[in-house]
Amino acid sequence: MVSRVERGPIADWFWTIDRWLLAAFITLMGIGFMLSFAASPAVAERLGYDSFFFVRRHALFIAPALAVMISLSFCSPKMIRRIAIVMLIGALLAMVAALFIGTSNNGSRRWIVILGQSVQPSEFLKPAFAVVCAWLFAEHQRYPEIPGNLFASMIFIVSAVLLIAQPDFGQTVLLSIIWGGIFFMAGMSWIWIVGLGGASVAGVLAAYTWLPHVTSRIDRFLTGEGDNMQVELAAKAIQRGGLFGQGPGEGIVKRRLPDSHTDFVFSVAAEEFGILFCLFIVAIFAFIVLRGLMHAYRERDDFTRYAVAGLVLQFGMQSIINIGVALQLMPAKGMTLPLISAGGSSMVATCVGAGFILALTRHRPEKRARQDHYYEPGKPRGVAAE
Repeated sequence: MVSRVERGPIADWFWTIDRWLLAAFITLMGIGFMLSFAASPAVAERLGYDSFFFVRRHALFIAPALAVMISLSFCSPKMIRRIAIVMLIGALLAMVAALFIGTSNNGSRRWIVILGQSVQPSEFLKPAFAVVCAWLFAEHQRYPEIPGNLFASMIFIVSAVLLIAQPDFGQTVLLSIIWGGIFFMAGMSWIWIVGLGGASVAGVLAAYTWLPHVTSRIDRFLTGEGDNMQVELAAKAIQRGGLFGQGPGEGIVKRRLPDSHTDFVFSVAAEEFGILFCLFIVAIFAFIVLRGLMHAYRERDDFTRYAVAGLVLQFGMQSIINIGVALQLMPAKGMTLPLISAGGSSMVATCVGAGFILALTRHRPEKRARQDHYYEPGKPRGVAAE
């Protein structure tokens, strides 16, 4: 345990970071590693690998992902902003490259090989996008002559076009929610709300009309007809688990789920450990989102407030989509459960977002002290003199 009287980077970090949020993120990573033993062996055997192939791959990414999260949590808001800008540019360039030289899987070009590793650039786009858009919206509020809203809108349009080109409609929807949520916090007018609402409806209808895979998934969800094998098996796994589950290694339905270790890991958790365990997982996700929003509500700085809210909104909505698909509440969509599903890009990118959240929510009393020191008589503390 680090003493409060100690001074130094580690001690200052330990006593200023939100340790509850840090514990919640690490707990989810531990649950994900545990579930990899339950969910991945059957998939590995079907693909001709040894039983623990995906378990080893999952374990291989835990240490670097954790190191990324902890390292970023030491950064100042200014450093976080700069890192996010560089990451956003890199992710957009990599997404363009993926359309031409990326590896194809099920008709989508979302991955690119970097140093022998398959990377999904759109995963790294999301946390960087939230931070950069938060900065642009905050700058426009601070200096109205800066077209921050316009720049944020242009970045959103470019990102959405690249995602649709892959195609990845689910990530496009998630990015739209992040952008709209931050814009709403920044004081979106009713004209924008109505206009964007209409544009969203038009976008969904256009995707349904012109994108065959979107049409197929929505039709299968609405009618129940067609190839619904995965979602039906996922529902059966949840039903079979009951309240307390069948026990570790006793799952049967999971063995027939092709994506049991990624998109449907929640169903595996339900079958082997029960609904109560799944509710515990949901409670951790809810705790992270609510605690992050509480930090955002208390924060004075617009950039920090918008960035934290956008990051936890991304984290929460991605988990809702993944769990909603497993419960047959949403059309099937290949989206991972943050920090739990297998996938190196997803885990590292989620830890980038977690590191951003931890850095931006750290207590910085020295900054508040400087703000409180400069004030005019008659004005409340914290209001700087003109």
